Amino acid sequence: MNPKTPAPHEALSAADVRAKHKEFLFPATSNYYEESLVLTEGKGMRLRDIDGREYLDFFGGILTVSVGHCNDEVNAAVKAQIDRLGHVSTLYPTIPIVELAEKLASITPGALKKCYFTASGTEADETAVMMAQLHTGRSEIVALRHGYSGRSMLAQSLTGHSTWRALPTKIPDIKHALSPYCYRCPLGLKYPSCGVKCAQDIEELIKTTTTGQIAGFLAEPIQGVGGFVTPPREYFQIAVAIVRKYGGVFICDEVQTGFGRTGGKWWGCEQYGVEPEIMTMAKGIANGMPLSATICTPAIADSLQKLSISTFGGNPISVTAANATLEVMEKHDLKGNAERQGRRLRAGLEGLQRKYPRTIGDVRGMGLMQGVEHVADETKGDRTPNPQATVRLFEETKKRGLLIGKGGLYGNVLRISPPLTVNAAEVDEAIGKLDESYGAIGA
Repeated sequence: MNPKTPAPHEALSAADVRAKHKEFLFPATSNYYEESLVLTEGKGMRLRDIDGREYLDFFGGILTVSVGHCNDEVNAAVKAQIDRLGHVSTLYPTIPIVELAEKLASITPGALKKCYFTASGTEADETAVMMAQLHTGRSEIVALRHGYSGRSMLAQSLTGHSTWRALPTKIPDIKHALSPYCYRCPLGLKYPSCGVKCAQDIEELIKTTTTGQIAGFLAEPIQGVGGFVTPPREYFQIAVAIVRKYGGVFICDEVQTGFGRTGGKWWGCEQYGVEPEIMTMAKGIANGMPLSATICTPAIADSLQKLSISTFGGNPISVTAANATLEVMEKHDLKGNAERQGRRLRAGLEGLQRKYPRTIGDVRGMGLMQGVEHVADETKGDRTPNPQATVRLFEETKKRGLLIGKGGLYGNVLRISPPLTVNAAEVDEAIGKLDESYGAIGA
């Protein structure tokens, strides 16, 4: 990555930026690392900070930069659109928005056909819940513990993760089912002898905590912020059958798992053989441009009879970026690449697990969405969460020029999710840097 001519604002030092961030932004706008990283450039798999240090990006802007930083094809499409038409709101149809809606209808499973565009995953989930309630005439929603849905009042009520809840639950119609968290089974059972009772318990939840008739069930195929919790293969078929038995629809939150992230398929739900009535998506849809969508069946879409508008939803620039991003994904078979490089990444992480069996308790995920859980001492059966190891590892990977994510209820899970353009050499480089970092912390 060649350095660019500094922009005028880049006369600021890293210390200046950190000081202004502290002075003018909410303290809750948290940053990674003991000394936050001020990034100024990106190309492909690489980022550069304000001091010229280069980093291999294995978090992709929280699973968002799906086809690499500053992708030439996406950027060219966006630049052309900026000069043509920047913004008109959803009050006027545009060619880019109908092209994207048609494309999404063609690649989503089952009878999904009608789109509503917004600007964030939070808004997409809000729209999905409203549509489920309107369509069924009911209000109660089943969500999952350890799940994350965003930062609005409704989204925080849907979220089963205290770290991200600023206020108590304000929406009493939301009920939280057990998370399919096999490594820390809430029922103290072992898969597969458990019979996937975490899914079966949804029926008991409906019978005991709701009216017995629900509007829907909202779940991520893999729980992102929750620490890449990956349900057993049977989970969703069991859970969705129960939900439909009691009159609800399945809302599949593909904000993190969508657009080839799980490898080989467009959507995480396809890995589980289920078709939702409503699906939400964001993040990887437009390679970093703000865009989200809720797609549902025509019958559900028809349930919204009041007027509705999203000022920034589906703006021509973001939608153009999405169309170009999908074109790049198809042109270069990035779903297939995610599957191939995901296998290589998983093998590397499992190798590290064998080398550092005390600290690495679990490796899980699909495709280019892999999680590593740190514990006190797996060799002694002590699965006490070890967020300290994660914090220390973060500092070591930063020193070695590798950026990764973290999450989980206890802050003890690495979230590894590079752009789908990653190659074998870059996977091996990341594994090597992780290996060195584990050695440095005495794992």
